[in-house]
Amino acid sequence: MTDKNIETARLQREIEEYIGLGPNSLVYNFGESNGKTTLHLVTVNPRHNQSFLFHSEEGYDRQDTLKRMLKYLKSHKDKESSYTIQWKHTDDDTLQTSYFSAKNVQNALDKLFYDRDPNSITVFSVIMNPIT
Repeated sequence: MTDKNIETARLQREIEEYIGLGPNSLVYNFGESNGKTTLHLVTVNPRHNQSFLFHSEEGYDRQDTLKRMLKYLKSHKDKESSYTIQWKHTDDDTLQTSYFSAKNVQNALDKLFYDRDPNSITVFSVIMNPIT
């Protein structure tokens, strides 16, 4: 029998290695609802000290949800487009640039606005990046 905590740590390590961001760049927000577990994987950008939704998955428990997230990571580039969003925080004059993988423009904006007041950010442009 596998220890669930060890399995959870292994899956999280594999996700972190696959994404390839620096230390402390991912946050695993788990939630429970109607007998299902939801994982909102959030990235933290140290350059402008903001967090954004990377992707959400739903499963039966934490391990199942982490496995689904890993499966998504291994195949998402084939299913989603890359977007560049230029924005600024309403109390800062610095123009920021962030990149998102998303199904469409609305999904990219949803990731930008995840878990924040939509009035706190002004969006200047959303560009679908060329396929390479």
